[in-house]
Parts: sequence; structure tokens; C-alpha cells
Amino acid sequence: MWTVTESPVGPLRVVEHAGAITAIEFSPFRDVDPDGRPRGSRDDAHPVLVEAVRQLGEYFDRARRDFDLPLQPAGTEWQRAVWAQLLKVGYGDTASYGEIAARLGKSNAASRAVGVANGANPIPIVIPCHRVIGANGTLTGYAGGVDRKQTLLELEQDALF
Repeated sequence: MWTVTESPVGPLRVVEHAGAITAIEFSPFRDVDPDGRPRGSRDDAHPVLVEAVRQLGEYFDRARRDFDLPLQPAGTEWQRAVWAQLLKVGYGDTASYGEIAARLGKSNAASRAVGVANGANPIPIVIPCHRVIGANGTLTGYAGGVDRKQTLLELEQDALF
């Protein structure tokens, strides 16, 4: 099941499967999952999707800093480990790819692998991959586009002051 909600970074499609959020997609939307499975039907009244839309709305209204949703991102063991670390980067904070690698017990050489896993995050915003930046503080690539990354970071910074 899926639904679409409006946001400051454009329309977002929120996807649910078996009672958990499995994806949040930026527009333009794909017609199938990355593994080729169809998305299923739209259901704007599904309780998990309703709650996800509510929490996303609160986040964009600067009234929510942490999400409390059932998440089931599909990925490799390495990707899931990186995504678990992303959840520890607090609202309004940032971390470099190298810092995430270090938190996983890896050397700075693993920064690129962290970046690849970061880019494969199927649940952006809720799993805050936008909070990962270059070692020199620059905004590096973002699956949703650097403009969206900047908007999300600015939203969080504005809410802190």
C-alpha cells in the first residue's frame, strides 16, 4: 500500500508493507520497487500510512524531531548497519561519512562504502541520510538532490533557533 503527501521538498510517496514503512520516495515516482515488484494500490486511509503522513507533517511544521514509526528498510547487512547509525545522528546535527565509518569500527577508507549505503537508503527523512555531509562540511550528493538536502538541513537548523 502507498499514499502521497505534499512537503516542502515536493510530493512524497510513502510505502507500507506488512505493517511497516518500507520506502519514502521523492517525485518523480517509480512504478515498481527497485527489485521489480509492483508497489500495490494506493490507500490513503491505511493506519500506518496515516500515521507516517501525520508525523512527516509535524516534522515539516518543526513540531517533531524524532519519528516513531515501524520501519522495514530492505538492504544488505552493511546497509542496515549504516542506516542504524544514521538514526543516531540527531535532529539539527550532521556527521561526515568518515565519522559514520568510524562509528561502525571501520577506517576512513570505508567512507565511500558509507556513501553508497547512504545513497541506497529507501526511507529518507525518517532515516536521516540528509544529515551526512562531506568531511570538509560540504553538502555532497543526495539521492533526492542536493537542493532537497539543503532544504531539509535548513528546516532543522531554523527550528533550533
